[in-house]
Amino acid sequence: MAKTIVPFGPQHPVLPEPLQLKLVMEDEKIVEAIPAIGYVHRGLEKLTELKEFTQNVFVVERICGICSFQHAMAYCQGIESIMNIQVPDRGRYLRVIWAELHRIHSHLLWLGLLADAFGFESLFMQVWRDREKIMDIMEETAGSRVIISANTIGGTRRDISKEMLSKIVGVVDEIKADLNRVESVFFNDYTVKQRLVGVGVLSKDKAYELGAVGPMARASGIKQDLRMTGYAAYGELDFEPVVETDGDCYARTLVRLKEVYQSIDLVKQAVAKIPEGETFAPCKGNPDGETISRVEQPRGEVLYYIRANGTKNLERLRVRTPTFANIPTLLHMLPGSQLADVPVIILTIDPCISCTER
Repeated sequence: MAKTIVPFGPQHPVLPEPLQLKLVMEDEKIVEAIPAIGYVHRGLEKLTELKEFTQNVFVVERICGICSFQHAMAYCQGIESIMNIQVPDRGRYLRVIWAELHRIHSHLLWLGLLADAFGFESLFMQVWRDREKIMDIMEETAGSRVIISANTIGGTRRDISKEMLSKIVGVVDEIKADLNRVESVFFNDYTVKQRLVGVGVLSKDKAYELGAVGPMARASGIKQDLRMTGYAAYGELDFEPVVETDGDCYARTLVRLKEVYQSIDLVKQAVAKIPEGETFAPCKGNPDGETISRVEQPRGEVLYYIRANGTKNLERLRVRTPTFANIPTLLHMLPGSQLADVPVIILTIDPCISCTER
């Protein structure tokens, strides 16, 4: 049978990110997928060597807007490790609250995009309406809706009042009630199941072999979540990683939807346990040494390698993002699938190409 090469992206109605895949096809069946990236390379790692290490908190947030808080938290934790800075307890809990709010807004954004890919426009609007409530909280607590710049080396540069913490609990409870009303569409709708069940299967062994991270790994039965290491205040909160075993698009959808509920619970736990006190410890001197800092972003593990030499400028900063780890799994899942399934399979890795290219 003759083979056809079809370019998919970087501009496509379903793609939220500028990724191009050259799809080698036999009729409607995908035989091979060849990725092409490099559309949004910005040289941010080099920029962090030119800026002072305290300014880099704002640079790394620009790697990805949706994961901006976790990028800044990973960087700050790395510098704090090198400089032996102890973050105050209140600062650690505030980091958890903002990080989980970011996870909720990231997963709701993704669920809306998935609904849009099906053509479920009303569901898309319903989910994004709830996401808007999270964005409003970001604006009220930090002054910005996406890149909130709440992290600083030593803790958080902002505090949240007791009244605002109560309001946050009320808003996440509203979101939980709203999700309860629409979750049956994601869980049980015939059309959704036809598009997701058995599509883009990634086995547990293959996920492990290819280094899958985040919901991609957990949907294939790998119980891996860096929050379990206890960074920030996660070690003082009660939760277990959300794991599914089927490894298909449906399992990845379930993991992300259930993680929204988990994040709501973590926000409420953190608000209930947050102590009084300072939100940051002063940062004195310059860092000298090297470290690796890892946190769990909405898409999975992000890894920061930081090398400092005792001056105001870092010698090297290297970032490995979750989409970079998950692209090999995408190239494994696409061959054998139908062309109509390609947008959904790509969406279920939740690609962030601006993270990947920096």
